[in-house]
Amino acid sequence: MTTVLHPAAGAALSTEAAGFRDKLLGHLTHTIGKGQITATDRDWYNVTALAVRDALAERWMETLRRVYAHDGKRVYYLSLEFLLGRSLIRNLLVLGQLEICREALGDLGVDLDRVAEQEPEAALGNGGLGRLAACLVDSMATIGLPGYGYGIRYDYGMFAQYLTGDGQQREMPDDWLRYGNRWEFARPELTFSVRFGGRVESGTDAEGRPARRWVDCQEVSAMAYDQLLAGYGNGMVNNIRLWASRSTEFNLSVFNQGNYIDAVREQQRAASLSRVLYPDDSRAEGRALRLKQEYFFVSASLQDILRRFAKQHPDLALLPQKVAIQLNDTHPAVAVAELMRLLIDDYGLEWEPAWDITVNTFSYTNHTLMPEALERWPVSLFGELLPRHMEIIFEINHRFLDEVRTRFPGDGDLIRRLSLIEEGYERFVRMAHLAFVGSHRVNGVARLHTELMKSGTFADLHKALPGRIVNETNGIAPRRWLNQANRPLADLISRHIGDGWVRNLPDLARLEPAATTDGDFLAAFADIKRQNKERLARLIAETHKVTVDPASLFDVQVKRIHEYKRQLLNALGIVARYVRLREGRGDDLVARTSLFAGKAAPGYATAKLIIRFINDVARTINADPVARERMCVVFLANYNVSLAEVVMPAAELSEQISTAGTEASGTGNMKLALNGALTIGTRDGANIEIAEEVGEENLFFFGLTADEVTAHRDRGYRPMDTVAANPELAHILDLIAGGHFSPGDRDRYRPLVDLLTRFGDHYLLTADYADYVACQARVEAAYRDPDAWTAKAALNTVRMGRFSSDLTVRGYARDVWGVAPLAEYV
Repeated sequence: MTTVLHPAAGAALSTEAAGFRDKLLGHLTHTIGKGQITATDRDWYNVTALAVRDALAERWMETLRRVYAHDGKRVYYLSLEFLLGRSLIRNLLVLGQLEICREALGDLGVDLDRVAEQEPEAALGNGGLGRLAACLVDSMATIGLPGYGYGIRYDYGMFAQYLTGDGQQREMPDDWLRYGNRWEFARPELTFSVRFGGRVESGTDAEGRPARRWVDCQEVSAMAYDQLLAGYGNGMVNNIRLWASRSTEFNLSVFNQGNYIDAVREQQRAASLSRVLYPDDSRAEGRALRLKQEYFFVSASLQDILRRFAKQHPDLALLPQKVAIQLNDTHPAVAVAELMRLLIDDYGLEWEPAWDITVNTFSYTNHTLMPEALERWPVSLFGELLPRHMEIIFEINHRFLDEVRTRFPGDGDLIRRLSLIEEGYERFVRMAHLAFVGSHRVNGVARLHTELMKSGTFADLHKALPGRIVNETNGIAPRRWLNQANRPLADLISRHIGDGWVRNLPDLARLEPAATTDGDFLAAFADIKRQNKERLARLIAETHKVTVDPASLFDVQVKRIHEYKRQLLNALGIVARYVRLREGRGDDLVARTSLFAGKAAPGYATAKLIIRFINDVARTINADPVARERMCVVFLANYNVSLAEVVMPAAELSEQISTAGTEASGTGNMKLALNGALTIGTRDGANIEIAEEVGEENLFFFGLTADEVTAHRDRGYRPMDTVAANPELAHILDLIAGGHFSPGDRDRYRPLVDLLTRFGDHYLLTADYADYVACQARVEAAYRDPDAWTAKAALNTVRMGRFSSDLTVRGYARDVWGVAPLAEYV
């Protein structure tokens, strides 16, 4: 087929492009109700999405037919987040129709790239957790697994981040559904009732047996929306089913009496459940809404799963043989109690068989080791909203602790630590404990993380329930993060080894000879990096009105803003370089552009202060003629998948500098390394495994290990002593505390300095500071040799094959779910 990128109107088209053009024009007339003269770019986006969705739907119907005929085990992935990003270009690539579509639109005088920019981003997640979920469901379809996602169709996704003139984060609604979602299929016929509140009373079931009944509840309806996700090059299409909340009733009599507000109050209350991702939980109302959201999507999903199972299987004992349910972190952990409620109260099972089914159906992925980040709910709140589930959790806890007492008699402290209920002035339900006890497998997401689960956070549960913890190191989808995000590099790779790597990323290893000895390949690799840096520089100039030098080192830290991720340590290093330049000691510094991006939770005051500090540092440096020759700092606003697809290919240095032992895995580290960025980082999360693959000589490690972090804390780390022993660090902190970066508000950043000094420096920035600065000097020395740097960057790319999410999903399928791909789609 001859590819014509932008043919003049009326030029000869390939057969495929002519057929695609006819579909576009058909949807323009019959679906949108417009003609070519009045069609806008958004209209062309809509008709293009609809034409692509048509192709996906045909494949979906065939996939469902084969899945039902096969009657094998299916995987259901429950996640409060799915950070999908834009779908148009991805779907065109996986269907092999990107250039066909470009040609068809070009014949109509329309530019595909401009059309693709009209797509709103489905920001239904907040960073790694939601993006991992999206990568895993992508990989399920690509390797041929019948797997489905379940989540919430938020009216407003993760907030849009706006930076004020003085550098503060402000949150704006992300109205991604303003123009509708052309990729989804609404299912108004598929709704489930979800209940809250009420009370529990004793009664009898249909057979006259004693039973507990949940009565006098408030009810909302969960309505299904399906979004299709196609596997790459194999014809398989799975779906993500998202739930929207609806009221079960409208009070017409009250409305007719003129009380319009009361008449719609119930509808508004119900709709709030799926209104916003992560409501601010700094207030009691926000916490209650968050718990209701979690139960809402869990209940609807389990009812749907049991409905589908019952179509072919009348015996519930077969559920673990036909259904695997993965809990993505603790947000869906209430599913353990809900499945027990459904099996006992609605299906009439006795406790023991219901518990056996439940444990063998669920598995749980842990994403954090920090105790403060493990979800807990006050027993008072939980019991008020979900009284029947509170009873069930108490019973689970009673039976579990009885078993523990039998095995470990007399160990009262162990019982207290293992209890699903945390006792104290206020009692809490420990959701991670519930997920662990109610699952047959519990996995970490990097080898270090998994070992720390066994020896630290979950040591007692590992002792009581040995053999449940396994490791499944995270991965990323190469379709999105290389084949789509970095088309020039993808084309270079495919010219050398073919395109099989898109479905089998370990094939990149075949490029190792070229990455080490082929001068032409390395020159092309370097030229692609330069092109990607120029593209990002243009975007920064357009959106942030800052000019950056594409010849400078692009130093990137893009991730959720949190103290443990230590954006503040990076900022301290920037201030150190700034001071050296101002004092005339910076002649040996290479030109560097430091790029930050990420959102802070609306109620997280410290993280928001860090954002403001970075922006004040940027304002100071970028306005300083002395520093500006060697330094530039930019905080990129409203970080999302689309922005990441521009940043990742352009990055040269990847800052992965979390306190050792705090980052479960990380996936940004993988995306950046795959695109040829060298890592500077601690021995934390998946950094360790990345180093094993790419070679420690091709990245830069610094700082305390996880064991050393523990030792520092155990002996009572004294940051003031460290600061006193380091004159440079002391000077920097004095500058910050003295208002150098906040003229007119001297004490603005005193709280940050106090965190690092007076209040113990919990994340040990001062302990790692000197080694971090020394490591950055090694980075600068390496960057002065561009050929050697390019060789290291190329080796990072070609040695990252292990970190495909396809391999991660194969590990889950083998070790956790016990499910095999459909042979037709392998």
